[in-house]
Amino acid sequence: RYASGGDAQTRRVYVGNLSWDVAWQDLKDHMRNAGEVVFAEVMKEHDGRSKGCGIVEFATAAEAEEAISTLTDTELKGRMIFVREDRETTSGG
Repeated sequence: RYASGGDAQTRRVYVGNLSWDVAWQDLKDHMRNAGEVVFAEVMKEHDGRSKGCGIVEFATAAEAEEAISTLTDTELKGRMIFVREDRETTSGG
């Protein structure tokens, strides 16, 4: 069963400065260094081109914190990425 609303928020991180070559699989593989990834997405423009950022959801909030503290300034496909908490609000309310 998936947790809803605020709980999922604490398990989600925003990843920025992605190379346009990064697919969601690459992002998921890289973020696994911090814990169990349950969801990974690279944001896309309407034409299908990468926006250079993505969202990753971990199994626990602790793993999300680990990603923020350990995977910021790591290299993924030749770019230094940054990881921070996801501040986007989910749909509804």
